Amino acid sequence: MPEQSFDNEKFTNEIRKFLKKVGITSQIDIENAVRAAQAEGKLDPSKPLRAVMVLEVPELGLRRTIEHVLAME
Repeated sequence: MPEQSFDNEKFTNEIRKFLKKVGITSQIDIENAVRAAQAEGKLDPSKPLRAVMVLEVPELGLRRTIEHVLAME
């Protein structure tokens, strides 16, 4: 199969758009979930929250789990 070239700059911009979308959507979802948990009295601000994100690109066989602890105080 012959190697096909692609526009690296365009592809890089597509990755950046995707990451921006993920970042903004994730932040909004986390903030909304925290507000809802606070309103229901289900949140202990003295305990950090463990956030887990799974990045997957099935066509490339890529699956990566990224974890981070979110301090509340």
